[in-house]
Amino acid sequence: MHLNYHFFKFLCPALAAEITRGVVSACFSQSKDELVIAVDRLSGKPFFIVAHLLPAASCLYFPDEFKRSKKNNVTLFPEILGETVRNVHLFAFERAFSIQFESGKQLLFKMHGSRSNILFYEPEAVHPKQLFRNELKDDWQLVPKTLENPLDLSKGRLEALDGNAAQFLPTLGKVPRTWLKEAGYLEADLDKRYKLMEEVLDLMDCAYFDIVQEDGQYLLTLLPTSDAVFSADNPLLAANAYYKYAVVRQGFERERASLLKSLSDQLKKTQAYLTKTYQKLEELAEETSPGQLADIIMANLHQIPLGTERITLYDFYKDQMLSVTLKRELSPQKFAENLYRKAKNRKREIEQLEKNIAEKEALLALLSGQLEEANSLSHFRELRNFKKEQGLLVSSKETQETLPYKRFEAEGFDILVGKSAKTNDEMLRRIAWKEDLWLHAKDVSGSHVLIKYKSGLTYPKTVVERAAELAGYYSKNRNESLCAVIYTPVKYVRKVKGSAPGAVMVDKERVLMVRPLGPEGARE
Repeated sequence: MHLNYHFFKFLCPALAAEITRGVVSACFSQSKDELVIAVDRLSGKPFFIVAHLLPAASCLYFPDEFKRSKKNNVTLFPEILGETVRNVHLFAFERAFSIQFESGKQLLFKMHGSRSNILFYEPEAVHPKQLFRNELKDDWQLVPKTLENPLDLSKGRLEALDGNAAQFLPTLGKVPRTWLKEAGYLEADLDKRYKLMEEVLDLMDCAYFDIVQEDGQYLLTLLPTSDAVFSADNPLLAANAYYKYAVVRQGFERERASLLKSLSDQLKKTQAYLTKTYQKLEELAEETSPGQLADIIMANLHQIPLGTERITLYDFYKDQMLSVTLKRELSPQKFAENLYRKAKNRKREIEQLEKNIAEKEALLALLSGQLEEANSLSHFRELRNFKKEQGLLVSSKETQETLPYKRFEAEGFDILVGKSAKTNDEMLRRIAWKEDLWLHAKDVSGSHVLIKYKSGLTYPKTVVERAAELAGYYSKNRNESLCAVIYTPVKYVRKVKGSAPGAVMVDKERVLMVRPLGPEGARE
């Protein structure tokens, strides 16, 4: 109702009382969606009108002071500078008014929600000379006199409209319409409807303004309420309070809610990761380790005939018999050697899992503390300082980052790792060259990896292995002790029309078994 005719009936006379015979000393913008007008009054103290025309939260407010910045601002509507205010005119039953000057010029405030605008007219002009929001092209054809919309509020007209309240008084607004509905307007006969309409109009003719909060939104109403967050009998103070709550406060609440959601989501992901990792450690602890199994086989070699696939041996670690599955094509000694190698990888895997758990538990404690502190914040300044101190502000450099890949380097070769299925396609389409080497974890989803070709040089085995480790790490096999990775020149990788993002067809692939190692992983 802050942009409603029934509120403007009070606002415009109050505004006229402040600025009539005053002289416009400044008209500028230092924010894309905000216009500031300063009027020097006879009392000597300037009066400020601020039109906040952000489409999602258009409103007017009237601060006691407004300091113009020394840079990043621009003078607008220069034709009204030095003009003396003659009057503030409210258009009948319309969400618009104009500041009229002694010269005949006028500045029209069309407060139509997301399409609010300010238009400047020369004396006697039919169409505006300038607009504040030029993108609203229809406003170039707006003729002020067409905004006048006098309404017949007689019972006869209501009867002719078959009691339709929206057609009878289209300026009612959300809160009065709700009031009528709750008062039984829809079920009432014509006489009762007209009495209810008179009653709501009488209520809206009282110069008393409440701000209430409904469904997370702040509303200004002329109807009496029992749960107002602000009340006043001065329309200028009510407009200022509405700006404070609906723009400043609601903006803060929205930003804080976004921060809380982000922290909560990170907290849940961290808790889920810890649960999964602890389960993995528990599984590894309960099963017989490859090293122990190798020891059991070596201690019982004399009992294992060549070519045996399954045998029961004594497990001296647990003092019980153990069923052991062997490979026919490998001797027991060779099979034990493979197990010792796996044991070494298993030890590294457990160490990595324990390291990850320690890092995630520290992160969990940090997020819990941040979440608790963020919940206690109550002002924009506190919120911004908190985000700055906690490193939660996104830098302009980060927001402008457009590369679809992570970049690594190995022995002078560039290794590129795609960030997502979509960017995998983009990297393959725009960045890859036919002689680059392409790698991907075998049979699981993961990032595409490229080793950029260097003219005249072959790919060193160590570089290919490092790229394969990264391909394993940036895939669903990240937590496995060993991972199969396929690789082939880019010229043998093709995208099939209509396939899902990241999906490709590969010819002449080769396979490499590596340990998944991320950016901090060190190769021996």
